[in-house]
Amino acid sequence: MSSMHVAQPITADEYLALDLEEQRTELIDGAIVVNEPRLPHALLCMRLIRALDDWIRTGADRGLVTVPIDVRIDDRNVYAPDLLWYSAARAPAPDAPWPYPLPDLAIEIRSPSTWRHDVGAKKSAYEREGLPELWLVDGDAGGLLVFRRSAPQAPSFDVALELDRSATLRSTLLPGFALEVGALFDLG
Repeated sequence: MSSMHVAQPITADEYLALDLEEQRTELIDGAIVVNEPRLPHALLCMRLIRALDDWIRTGADRGLVTVPIDVRIDDRNVYAPDLLWYSAARAPAPDAPWPYPLPDLAIEIRSPSTWRHDVGAKKSAYEREGLPELWLVDGDAGGLLVFRRSAPQAPSFDVALELDRSATLRSTLLPGFALEVGALFDLG
């Protein structure tokens, strides 16, 4: 993990006031964490955004998928998921004020510098703040962990799926979306 040295934890407002545009960073529990993705991470990100964008383009009112943008979780956390999907009803306008609201789907792709946060503090915060669905993509293991709520009012992620290369990724948030997990990880 790479963290910038911070003598004491900082707040979300202090983090958002910093000029960090040249670095991929997040504020996790008051500490600035630098994301250092490798090529396999970028390829997985590209394949996922292509699959989601293709699905969006084949129907009406299918929302918005985007690469990392700052999402203020609470006073000590500002995340930038690797990919975010917003339903059509919740998609921020291009001129919406920053930081952006919690998405409907957050996708985190394994990086050596951030994975422990993704499966730990970030997953817990997403769940606490009401994120409907989270995909944790593990390129090293060639699988996905999917956490979702069985109903919008469910107080926690009460559905957990572990998908391997033989599975098909589907989501109730994305009617008609299907992605063969094995094809996602075939980076050759």
